[in-house]
Amino acid sequence: MKKLLLIIPYFIISEATAQEIVNYEPASAAPLDKMNIIKTNVTGYAFRNINLSYERSINRWFAINVGFGTVAEGKVPFMNAFLDDSDEKKFQNIRIKATNFTIEPRFYIGEGYGKGFYFAPYYRYSKVSTNTFDFTFDYNAFENTYPIPLKGLGDANGNSGGLMVGAQFFLNEQHSFVLDFWIAGAHYGSGKGDFTLTSDVILTPEMQAQLKKEIQNLDVPFVDYSVETNANGARIKVDGPWAGFRSGFSLGYRF
Repeated sequence: MKKLLLIIPYFIISEATAQEIVNYEPASAAPLDKMNIIKTNVTGYAFRNINLSYERSINRWFAINVGFGTVAEGKVPFMNAFLDDSDEKKFQNIRIKATNFTIEPRFYIGEGYGKGFYFAPYYRYSKVSTNTFDFTFDYNAFENTYPIPLKGLGDANGNSGGLMVGAQFFLNEQHSFVLDFWIAGAHYGSGKGDFTLTSDVILTPEMQAQLKKEIQNLDVPFVDYSVETNANGARIKVDGPWAGFRSGFSLGYRF
């Protein structure tokens, strides 16, 4: 009986000590039962980019973020920045749509577990396609200009790698809501594409030569392409660098 009376205080003291250790965890520490985050880049919607990403914390300093985005069909953004007015008028009712997939290992240098500053090397696959658009070719002959309409269609895809620098914050005491600030990210790689222009008019060798020269003179920046012409129109092959820039704000839920 005496031994039992001696053991009981020991367990009471042990329990109290354990309770103190558990309660000593700093209030600001990230709950370890919430290792997943679903996010969307809200700034992307200004560019018709509907997107969703998922982040999984592997340990305090390392996480994997996977994202998917799709750009609804619409006008080519900033088209007048790389084509002058006369060239832009040659493209009638052209629309593009795009998709992208990104896998992004993240290395946190702050508090961790999805919070603080991070740097993230990443891989991105992108695809861009057009609707069936109208292209007008001005054929010059006998001191006159004859507009010849063509129908265009095509797509291009690229693989690139880059680096993102950002910071992620928790917005409430429960650490459930997240703000992910993409400070700056850039990627570079290679891309390939195939576009065709088709005419209802049978093109003579002289017409083909002028059409080829006109397409080559468009001089789209940062894009390497070659042009082949035939009696039915032209084929444009894209094979060259593929680059992009990322920045914005994402809102998410942590669970």
